[in-house]
Amino acid sequence: MSSHQPTRPAEPAQCVPPQWVPSRRPRTARDVLTVLAVALLAAATLGAVALVLVQVGMGMGVVGIVLALVPLTVVLLGVRWLDRWEPEPRGALLFGLLWGAGVAVLVSLVVNDLTLYTVAQATGDLDAGVVAATVVSAPVIEELAKGAGVLVLFLARRRYFDGVVDGIVYAGVVAAGFAFTENVLYFGQAGAALPETFVLRGLATPFAHLLFTACTGAALGLAARSQHRSAAWWLFPVGLLAAMTAHGLWNATSLVAGSAYLLVFAVVQVPLFGGVVALAFWLRRQESAVIRHRLTEYARAGWFAPHEIEMLASLPRRSTAVGWAARAGGKDAAEAMRRFQRDATTLAFRRQLAVTGRTDLHRHAESERDLLAAVTADRHRVLAAAAGR
Repeated sequence: MSSHQPTRPAEPAQCVPPQWVPSRRPRTARDVLTVLAVALLAAATLGAVALVLVQVGMGMGVVGIVLALVPLTVVLLGVRWLDRWEPEPRGALLFGLLWGAGVAVLVSLVVNDLTLYTVAQATGDLDAGVVAATVVSAPVIEELAKGAGVLVLFLARRRYFDGVVDGIVYAGVVAAGFAFTENVLYFGQAGAALPETFVLRGLATPFAHLLFTACTGAALGLAARSQHRSAAWWLFPVGLLAAMTAHGLWNATSLVAGSAYLLVFAVVQVPLFGGVVALAFWLRRQESAVIRHRLTEYARAGWFAPHEIEMLASLPRRSTAVGWAARAGGKDAAEAMRRFQRDATTLAFRRQLAVTGRTDLHRHAESERDLLAAVTADRHRVLAAAAGR
């Protein structure tokens, strides 16, 4: 074992107090700042939606909001599916969603409109302004605005940003928020073409913005796995450039293809989306393998039973275990089982970071001790609730 790797997990008797009780974490200045940031982002989102409603009118705007909820729900369900192993904090996800729907949209609307009018005035051709805004400004500014939100989350939650999956998840919620407000605008302006616009944007391509911004998120996820703390500062531009390029090509296709757009969509973009879905399945399998491998190391030291490892490394078996706990001990036992699964998963991923040299070992030792204590307490709660019913 190399010098940067953590030592073998300690025996249970050496680490876990016999009567460990979790303490309530005190509210910190960081918590207050987080609440303030979310409140400001919510205000920005309301401002962005209000600006869109001014452009399309209240009646069509309300119709657009209702219709835009459909692709938003589809994308968020996809993100939740990908984020099953170690769900990200709801506060961080809400931050990303509001950043995309508010800040990113406001920046994009202002700059894209400014580009359109500037080019149109300079050339005397409105179509030239539309092309410049669609193919140049929109891909660059929108991906930069969305990517900035993912970068903020990466910097704020670097200790818990475990890899590519986390990057795609955060990119997904930022992109979902952006697409929601943008869809309200497109649906509100569609007029008689509303059914066609809804099918194309709401049903056929709801994941478009996610696919673009996922390039930025994946790049930051790779940076999280790097042993060099400065990796993000060169990987982030690489991911951003890939996102801008993909977005630009997508927009150019809609302008150039004309009536053949659906054919190009079927031949090029559908296989691309299929490849991303295949990648998502592969990433989930990789996370399962990490959980199994790292928790097996703790099982050898006596922290987990073999059947617990099998359960924790399988999403269907996790669901079965929660169902068993609910039947045996009611709501309290089911919640304790969920905490057991969540804490054990965090333990596995934290050890993965330590083994690969991507975290401070002293900090890891403290975190490991707390998580092992939490896992043991969770297990006791499940068994006590099941026995007491």
